[in-house]
Amino acid sequence: MAEKSNKITNINEYRPGKIHMNPGMIVFIVILVYMIICMIMYFNTKHIVGYEVVEGSLSVPNVYEGIALRDETVYSASGTGYINFFAREAEHVACGDLIYTLDSSGKIAEMMESSEEEILFSDRDLGDIQNNIIHFQNSFTAKDFEKVYDFKGQVDGMALKLSNYNMLSNINSILGSSADNVSFQYAPTSGVVVYGIDGYEDLKAENVTNEMFGQEQKIQEQLEANQLVGAEDKAYKLLKSEDWSIVIPMEKTRAQELLEEEYVEVKFLKNQYTSWARVNVLENADGTYLKLDFTNSMITFATDRYIDLEILYHQEKGLKVPNSAIAEQEFFLIPIAYRQDAMSGGTTGKFLRESYNEEGELVTKNVEAKIYFADDEYYYVDTSNFKIGDHICKTDSAEKMQISKVGTLIGVYNINKGYADFTSITILYSNEEYSIVKSNTKYGLSEYDYIVLDASTVNADDFIYE
Repeated sequence: MAEKSNKITNINEYRPGKIHMNPGMIVFIVILVYMIICMIMYFNTKHIVGYEVVEGSLSVPNVYEGIALRDETVYSASGTGYINFFAREAEHVACGDLIYTLDSSGKIAEMMESSEEEILFSDRDLGDIQNNIIHFQNSFTAKDFEKVYDFKGQVDGMALKLSNYNMLSNINSILGSSADNVSFQYAPTSGVVVYGIDGYEDLKAENVTNEMFGQEQKIQEQLEANQLVGAEDKAYKLLKSEDWSIVIPMEKTRAQELLEEEYVEVKFLKNQYTSWARVNVLENADGTYLKLDFTNSMITFATDRYIDLEILYHQEKGLKVPNSAIAEQEFFLIPIAYRQDAMSGGTTGKFLRESYNEEGELVTKNVEAKIYFADDEYYYVDTSNFKIGDHICKTDSAEKMQISKVGTLIGVYNINKGYADFTSITILYSNEEYSIVKSNTKYGLSEYDYIVLDASTVNADDFIYE
């Protein structure tokens, strides 16, 4: 019996480089090519992004540090001895009120050092200390930690002054016959008494420089009670007028902008109080300065040379739009008197146009054109319905005028209707990112309108696909 043959006889020759195509591979290649084309088109096409207009306000950086200038007179000690203050700092004293005592014997100092009597502060005394602590806490930064020691000294001095008030009020009964060694010094005139001396008491606004601003310039000599002083040492100063000023270094353009207002409202950051100030601008040796003149609140900041404040200006509210959405567009200017349907008051107007056709014939036609803005003299109309050289005629007379004037409007592209419709806007105020626009104007925007976020991505009347 013959054996069955297992040999393979159907052998195809392998040819290198030959690609065997099948339907699945063809479909894959087509999809891949399509995806690549879509990606190329995507990255080379400007994408239109919408933005919903809402009401808002701008946060304008209006916080400044200024140097306070007042009518200040410094008085020196009348002799040598231990000084103890009787008048409370930052309070108004009348002419003849007791300011301080000068003890040449040192008896008062000795009694104060040896006294173990508990001093009770009033609610007002504790409130003064608390206000100083809160102000320091709000202004403290870790990089200026050394200020903690200066503040500690100020609080200690304030507490000592308050305890001295209680003791000095009964000085005659405490000292008895030793009171003859104590001289009493009275205010030569009325004013607000301050015991801190910083050397700027005679400073004039025109002499303020940038070097006067900075943390290192803010240390003042704080006179302490029960301290030995000489005849020429500074004892105290009186602030004699409620009129005072704050001088602030500022960019010239910003200062001139505020000068046009004449008066501005100011909020003091120390206590959040507000006040109105008259504005002046100074051109000093090293730059431009804003001078704010006040007629009140001086006593509140009597002990402060440097004051942080916010100028409450340009807080307009309106429609908030990104600056990237704002564009410019040109329009033909047509006098208001040439509109045929002026009584309708709509945003689309009818005009009688006289022009030449392709055959050179003069043709008169009623044209309906969109009005984008109107002032007291002209309508700003779409340029698509007219061209330079066309005439606009009055219906009730032979008078006509040639279109030649072009005006520019600032606006955004409204996309409520599915295409880029230029809409004029009135900007109230702007910063680097946003503008506040007047709302509900006849030719302008309304809240919740949709506009193109980037005006450079569209042209007027483009259809919006995204």
